[in-house]
Amino acid sequence: MTDRDEAEIEASRAPLMDHLVELRGRLVWCVVAFGLAFILCFFFAGPIYIFLVRPFAAASAIYATNIGHHVSPFDLILVTAGIHPIPPTTEEAAQLIYTAPLEILFTKMKLAGFGAVFLAFPVLAFQLYRFVAPGLYRNEKGAFLPFLIASPMLFLLGAALVYFVMLPFVMWFSLSQQITSDTVAVALLPKVSEYLNLVTALILAFGLCFQLPVVMTLLGLAGLISSKFMSEGRRYAIVGVVVVAAIVTPPDPISQLMLAVPLVILYEISIWCVRLIELRRNMDEDGEESGSAELA
Repeated sequence: MTDRDEAEIEASRAPLMDHLVELRGRLVWCVVAFGLAFILCFFFAGPIYIFLVRPFAAASAIYATNIGHHVSPFDLILVTAGIHPIPPTTEEAAQLIYTAPLEILFTKMKLAGFGAVFLAFPVLAFQLYRFVAPGLYRNEKGAFLPFLIASPMLFLLGAALVYFVMLPFVMWFSLSQQITSDTVAVALLPKVSEYLNLVTALILAFGLCFQLPVVMTLLGLAGLISSKFMSEGRRYAIVGVVVVAAIVTPPDPISQLMLAVPLVILYEISIWCVRLIELRRNMDEDGEESGSAELA
């Protein structure tokens, strides 16, 4: 620790009451930001929900126009992304139902809360950083900010994978399980609350699992793991990834593969991130040793 670091830490020292007052102010800003975001998301809850239903609508239309035929995965992705229009069908648009009087209201509130976390995250992250920054050294501040940026980006990447790839396949797979005969028709009519629960569960599962490089890199910075340890434990990590994918995804092999494959790739990226940290640490140590040798 240098004299400059000690001076910064000493200058940031404050009585406990001052820290509590600052924490209260930060929490007030977080609550206000979340409240405003919640009101905004609740006002647009209808369009947001329609946006979330588009993968189901795309899968439903493609299934209706390709019954008994092979469906290209690229068609599902392109239609969901809006690059290709939803195919016209003779049937009604994708339908969802609600069976309780206030179910749609509670669903909109849950959707508004979920969207408010996303919308208010920059404010929440900034307030968190401003609160902990005085207790960090100069080099720690520089290391903290990239993770603060990388974490939401990886979460959004996982959410995009769910929306554009996984949800269309899950819904198409569910539609393919329908049973029809001359006397019986078993059709998929999802409830609005259950569909939202599926979407939010998948987004949270993928978003949190995509934090793997951030977590591993932080552990590498703390010296708790090494790239050699991660490389040697690769086979066990792959088994763990498969188990996690089987737990957090719907019970079909397509969904499990869609989570397991990216996680294995992210694990390999984590190994390289930790390896770069080790190389940089070794270079810094060599520089300090050479400087000490010159002074001697």
